Amino acid sequence: MRPRIIDFPKIQDPRGNLTFLQYPSQIPFEVRRTFWTYDVPGGEIRGGHAYYEQKEIIVALSGSFDVVITNANGIIEKFSLNRSYYGLYLPAKTWRHIENFSTNSLAMHVSSEAFLKEDYIRDFQEFKLLADEK
Repeated sequence: MRPRIIDFPKIQDPRGNLTFLQYPSQIPFEVRRTFWTYDVPGGEIRGGHAYYEQKEIIVALSGSFDVVITNANGIIEKFSLNRSYYGLYLPAKTWRHIENFSTNSLAMHVSSEAFLKEDYIRDFQEFKLLADEK
């Protein structure tokens, strides 16, 4: 499965809109962990890794940022996230980093696994070797 944008339900109401995500109708995995990144200083980059097992959805709850996917063959894909009613699905073994954070941006990460430092692939050469094994 490839990275892809998932549109979430948007319930419009004059008092304010509401969006939700739930398993299995909106997301393709059961949620084991949720975390968020915020107060990212201008020019900083987050991420720069992949996961062996973890699948993830990233949502821009506020502001905007770019999620940059680097494939093992060097091809780069960029997804600009700037709406709270859609998110980017990242399957396991997807190398990514996040950049170009706007002021006061808030990124929510919804994960299929609890935190496990051994699940991180932090070396791009190791990532390329794993991709070649497929």
